[in-house]
Amino acid sequence: MDEKIFIKEKKGIPKVVIIVVVALVAGAVGSLLTYFALDAKIDNLVAGNNGTSSSIEYKIQETDSPVVAIAQKAGPSIVGVQIDYVTQSVFGSLEQSSEEGSGIIYSEDGYIITNYHVIESAINNSSAKVYVTLADSDEQLEASIIGSDETTDLAVIKIDKTGLTPAEFGSSSELKVGELAVAIGNPLGQELAGSVTGGYISALNRKLTADGRTYKLIQTDAAINPGNSGGALVNSKGQVIGINTVKIGGEQVEGIGFAIPSDDALPIIKELISNKKIVRPYIGISGINVDEISARRSNISVGVYVAQVLTNSPAQAAGIQRGDVIVGIEGKDITTMEELNEIKNSKKIGDTITLKINRAGKDIEVKVTLASDDTTSTEVTN
Repeated sequence: MDEKIFIKEKKGIPKVVIIVVVALVAGAVGSLLTYFALDAKIDNLVAGNNGTSSSIEYKIQETDSPVVAIAQKAGPSIVGVQIDYVTQSVFGSLEQSSEEGSGIIYSEDGYIITNYHVIESAINNSSAKVYVTLADSDEQLEASIIGSDETTDLAVIKIDKTGLTPAEFGSSSELKVGELAVAIGNPLGQELAGSVTGGYISALNRKLTADGRTYKLIQTDAAINPGNSGGALVNSKGQVIGINTVKIGGEQVEGIGFAIPSDDALPIIKELISNKKIVRPYIGISGINVDEISARRSNISVGVYVAQVLTNSPAQAAGIQRGDVIVGIEGKDITTMEELNEIKNSKKIGDTITLKINRAGKDIEVKVTLASDDTTSTEVTN
């Protein structure tokens, strides 16, 4: 029995062995064919791309983010703004203080845009000094204050230098939510000068109330930090479409910053350069907003309660009285002083507007001819 098995094995190869050998041979042949096919294909590709070559050359195509081009275009137009002033401590000693922000070069001969709140200390303190640091220099250049407007949080300063690179401005009215937005400025001061942060236009025409004033702003998630104020919010073309002004902070808040739209800012800037101040139409009242709860409690209408009428003002000439409640202007119902101011400020000095007033429970219409606020007390809010 053993001998037969031995002879049988000598005369023929077991089927299992045959299968294994065939598989190995087939695999080797297949690998060789695949290798030669791929090698020929690669040679053809390389030859087609480079004209010649039998060796494989791998290249990673180099592409720049659009933010690189934006920063290169707009970056030289962004400056640092520093205010130095002396304060007196509680112990009577004098202390040197400073505040920092950003600015945007408006013209090649030295006019620079910034926020009112950035240079407010210098506006209120004649001994304070304003300095500008250009993007390509560490030198501080002293600046003079040309004009400022607290209502819009805008200001213009000027340095004695020419040949500067002015920013290119785009139209904020053409913006769409979701567009690329890049903020350029000096967050936390000059040590981080020229910082670039990217994001998107998060929302348009956001109304934000701060210090009793209501602003219509662009919202962005591009990081805006203290020191960015007065810097630029730039679109994909490297055009300034907003002046960075405020951010919302807090442990539960991230990526909510705001900028003044360029279309709103530029007319103010031009007037500040020409007249050093903004002259607006005024009615001659101070008012208090009355909401529904206050209205029910006081048995008056929702609207703007007239708390004061200025002597010799348009309001006095029109017969408006303390205790009246303004409930409409130019055919539009209103409930707040902010709404009243928005429509009033869209008019010109000398225009006649129609106010709807509730007096003793009855609605009446009053015609008011707007005058200039140039000679009014700063205490009058409208």
